Amino acid sequence: MLQVLTHRPSMNIQQCELTYIESEPIDFDKALLQHRHYCQMLTRCGAQVKVLKDNPELADNVFVEDPIIVFDEVAVVASMGVESRRAETSALKSYFMPLRPIRTIELPAKIEGGDVLVCGRKVYVGQSSRTNQQGYEQLRDILTPFNYEVLAVPVTGCLHLKSGCCALDETTLLVNSSWLDTTIFQEFQKIEVPKSEPFGANIIAIGQTICMNAQHVKTVQLVKNAGFHVETVDISEFAKAEAGLTCMSIRYQ
Repeated sequence: MLQVLTHRPSMNIQQCELTYIESEPIDFDKALLQHRHYCQMLTRCGAQVKVLKDNPELADNVFVEDPIIVFDEVAVVASMGVESRRAETSALKSYFMPLRPIRTIELPAKIEGGDVLVCGRKVYVGQSSRTNQQGYEQLRDILTPFNYEVLAVPVTGCLHLKSGCCALDETTLLVNSSWLDTTIFQEFQKIEVPKSEPFGANIIAIGQTICMNAQHVKTVQLVKNAGFHVETVDISEFAKAEAGLTCMSIRYQ
């Protein structure tokens, strides 16, 4: 069964890190409800969901995808692109220690899980404001012995690679090509998100179901028209924290 790890949102989420968007008031009670609905959606898709409560004071704690990058063979503790988030790694490292061998990206290398897109044995690493060349190189060195091919992707205009590119299935990507160089994805069919919904490419594929942000109405319809079954959830409060669906969970077997 697919396992999913999440974290209860912090009461301090209003102090979250922002890079490309302006701060807006975040309704904490509404965020809690939306997080519950998010977990329920993943459960409906067949996942077993665990909710951590280890870092209640850390503003970005709900975005568990960034501090640790989990593969079948190893869990890689990220060095994090911003100092304020580095305290998040300890609880996640402790959680995965009984489940995976642990490796660590060492500063001055920087990397965050939102910049890591896994497509089979290929791992695409966004070179963004949060992930530098050294971070890419250290992750490549960790994964190469496990027969992964690790490829760098320039990212501009958005926080992470997966802000603008996620896999719908083994052969199809949902992309915002204005935010990243998609030429590296020649082997994939690419579906471009509408310009009016630039964040629409951040989705979670679970089996035959594509989980999507309900706010991206046009993108949802686009994906349905392509033949995919879609589940939606409102994450509007987390979008104010520059978040998408992927960053709020770690999915692993």
